[in-house]
Amino acid sequence: MSLPEVIISARGLSRHFGDLVAVRRLDLEVNRGEIFGVLGPNGAGKSTTIRMLCGILRPTGGEGTVVGFDVSREPERIKQRIGYMTQRFSLYEDLSVEENLQFYAGIYTIMGKSRRQRVREVMETAGLTGRRKQLAGTLSGGWKQRVALASATIHQPPLLFLDEPTAGVDPVSRRDFWEQIHRLAAGGTTVLLTTHYMDEAERCHRLAFIFRGEVLDVGTPDEIVERRGLAVVELEVERPALAAEVLRAQRVIHEVAHYGHLLRVAVRAEHDPAALVSACLDEHGFSVARVRTSRVTVEDAFVSMVRQEEAA
Repeated sequence: MSLPEVIISARGLSRHFGDLVAVRRLDLEVNRGEIFGVLGPNGAGKSTTIRMLCGILRPTGGEGTVVGFDVSREPERIKQRIGYMTQRFSLYEDLSVEENLQFYAGIYTIMGKSRRQRVREVMETAGLTGRRKQLAGTLSGGWKQRVALASATIHQPPLLFLDEPTAGVDPVSRRDFWEQIHRLAAGGTTVLLTTHYMDEAERCHRLAFIFRGEVLDVGTPDEIVERRGLAVVELEVERPALAAEVLRAQRVIHEVAHYGHLLRVAVRAEHDPAALVSACLDEHGFSVARVRTSRVTVEDAFVSMVRQEEAA
């Protein structure tokens, strides 16, 4: 069957666990070929959302389609058309790299000569050929991640779900992993992932912010940052911990964070942040050595949004 341009569509999707509402009336659309990131604090409903879209959890309410199939009525058909990778990697540690790939190829009914050929292809692409006989349990986190991604994509699914895929992986392995993700997307694979890393969020084509089971905002990283209307400065100041407390007491200041010897301060964009911060600290007897404007990041927007929702 030909795939729709909108490869994931959710309307009012909800999931309750008794009295706990994990996901509340979620609306979401993901287009074919996108790298779509889902962000939110712990317990926001990210993993529950992915499990519903994968056909693992039946929704309590609402409706959705994934790769053209209904999430409530056709979950098994969805499972055959997607790849799914979690932060635990789901590898059989007492099997070799090649045996893990052979096993997952069999699950997706790739048989005989086709299976041997496909296993050979993904090992070459992922740089695993030299480790084909190594037990998965003896691999480092970065190599396990490579094997897990190869296993999740061995059947060449049109849609790949990644649930916190880089948790506990070193920065070099994370960067290599993202290069693979962009290669997959360039080849036509749609990727939906959850992440806690804000630098990873900025690598996505579009993002959805989820808080307490509800979508707060959807858009490109630039669109989301622009809609928050923030301005940011970084400053060097004496007694930074005390200076931070003084700044946090000001209603117009959204966020103050320590970065080494610097304070990073976010305010509404209608204010001049450098003048505002300097005047406030000068009034309280602090000496400011240097103030410079800084680019507003997805992390700034995310923290601002969560703080606002918590206050409300």
